[in-house]
Amino acid sequence: MTRTTNARIAGFTFLFYIAAGVTSMVLFGRATSGEGIAEKLAAIAQHATDVRLTVLLGLFQAFSALVLAVTLYAITREQDADLAMLALICRVCEGLIGGLSVLGTLSLLWLATSTGATATDSAAAHTLGAYLLRGDMAFTATFFAVGSTLFSYLLLRGRMIPVLLAWLGVVGSALLVVGLPLQLAGFFRGLGAQIMWLPVALFELTLGPWLLIKGVSNPAAR
Repeated sequence: MTRTTNARIAGFTFLFYIAAGVTSMVLFGRATSGEGIAEKLAAIAQHATDVRLTVLLGLFQAFSALVLAVTLYAITREQDADLAMLALICRVCEGLIGGLSVLGTLSLLWLATSTGATATDSAAAHTLGAYLLRGDMAFTATFFAVGSTLFSYLLLRGRMIPVLLAWLGVVGSALLVVGLPLQLAGFFRGLGAQIMWLPVALFELTLGPWLLIKGVSNPAAR
């Protein structure tokens, strides 16, 4: 495919990925509302359709990460093939781990809706439910952050998108590279863990339409 085609596919995929992610968070948040594990499992059983939609959206997000890995690699490999390959691998890991997390959502749905002989006893259900609801997005997102940092750097070095936009991607993604492992280890929580996503969100919401409409400039000489 041409650079223009790859850019447009990447631009559309950025926006689709964000839309699927936000919708998934809203649906899953509604389906897991409640104070304790018992209330959350009961809510999941009542909102089984929302959880099934979350499963589909999770698969869409996994494939979106793979599409972005390939298209961004095709755009940036002329700048530095090794860094572009490392970024591609990180985004592929993001997609694969995200895809595997769908199995956890399906397990949670089974746990909440199973009845009769297939039902799990209350104590075991609460323990397993607490494990499945623990939330480990920071692990998957760390691979995203590293890949995004590298791709943003290559876009900046090649002057393929506006410089300020590229710098926003580099700085915002690098902030996640530092913050997400700390969040995963339990050292960084609360409002700050949410605010650190704002620069990357602004970057991708701007980059998506830019790639879709403007494409990318020819890379500058190294």
